[in-house]
Amino acid sequence: MVYKFRVILDAEEDIFRDIAILNTDTLEDLHNAIVNAFGFDGLEIASFYMSDNEWTQGEEIPLFDTGDVAGEQKTMADYILADNLDEMDNKIIYVYDFLNMWTFFVELAAIEEPESGASYPELLFSHGEMPANAPEHAFGTDGAEDDLYGEFDDDYDEEDLDMFDDDQSFGDIGMDDHNWN
Repeated sequence: MVYKFRVILDAEEDIFRDIAILNTDTLEDLHNAIVNAFGFDGLEIASFYMSDNEWTQGEEIPLFDTGDVAGEQKTMADYILADNLDEMDNKIIYVYDFLNMWTFFVELAAIEEPESGASYPELLFSHGEMPANAPEHAFGTDGAEDDLYGEFDDDYDEEDLDMFDDDQSFGDIGMDDHNWN
């Protein structure tokens, strides 16, 4: 069978690619098809994330084994498309280049018979031009990103840094013991 995916860049503009790939291929094969379809050089690290219908990010499936014990962590090459995606579980998130965070929504749109003479994976349709830089994202929802740093606030401000000169003890801030070891 052939899986037909729509891969959408997480951006304000409509930028997507439709890709056909065999259901016996792996997530690594899909990764390579996405890299080629969007014109990346393929030299950056990437991961897929399992997702539900609301695009909630789930289990990470990395391109490379990043675990503490070599061979213990499953990678994209270990995941056959047909074993992990179907009509019901049809959405995954793809992140390419963790420094720039190119983020894509990948949805299985159709499952069809292979076309005679076709070579897979195949780029079926391309819409929109890739921006020079990854779209910026405000992580969190409804302004929650503004509150992320608030939980680390303390009672001290820059003026209080003066109390940390060499002649003063820590007793002023409740730390009488200088030996923290």
